Amino acid sequence: MLIFAPSQLFTNMYAYLLGKLTYKSPALVYLDVNGIGYEVNISLNTWSAIQHLEEVKLYTWLQVKEDAQNIYGFFDLAEKEMFLLLISVSGVGAATARMMLSYIRPDEVAVAIATGNSKMLESVKGIGKKTAERLVLELRDKTQKVSNWEMRKSSTVDNGLTWDALNALVALGISKPQAEQAIKKILVANPDIDQLEDLIKKALKAI
Repeated sequence: MLIFAPSQLFTNMYAYLLGKLTYKSPALVYLDVNGIGYEVNISLNTWSAIQHLEEVKLYTWLQVKEDAQNIYGFFDLAEKEMFLLLISVSGVGAATARMMLSYIRPDEVAVAIATGNSKMLESVKGIGKKTAERLVLELRDKTQKVSNWEMRKSSTVDNGLTWDALNALVALGISKPQAEQAIKKILVANPDIDQLEDLIKKALKAI
């Protein structure tokens, strides 16, 4: 259920991209659309839904900066809507919003904001107390209107688990030494972990 049309917040060049996945990682994919390759930033939520797919439709948002143009893609319109809500708040940029949607599911973010649970929001790297309180203040009424957030989840077993997790954390803005230390800590405490998404989320919590 959409709270509003995305165009009400931001006018954007691409509504969605439909094509073949030629490269996939938990933080970034290459999408071939009629011979043109698009580099698309994604969250762990979207990764969970698309990791086993060869072709996909991603709802997109284009970030235009002085030195770059970045495309963010979402498997589900609900996640895109939450992303747009988050970046509408002062102090929350696209990278921070993606980090939040990699750390907490969109439905959990909605509940946290709607119930005033700023502590949960503060647990996300890059979200301080003031920003968490601002998110609650500015978005509470909007998230209370959300009645259904449908997100798909899946898991994976990957021989390059550690390497993929490291690449994902670095792509999310974590320094390589921090990421390596966090991954090592999680693997020592959870030697049987075999799901990439779980490893990344636990590593994020350990940083």
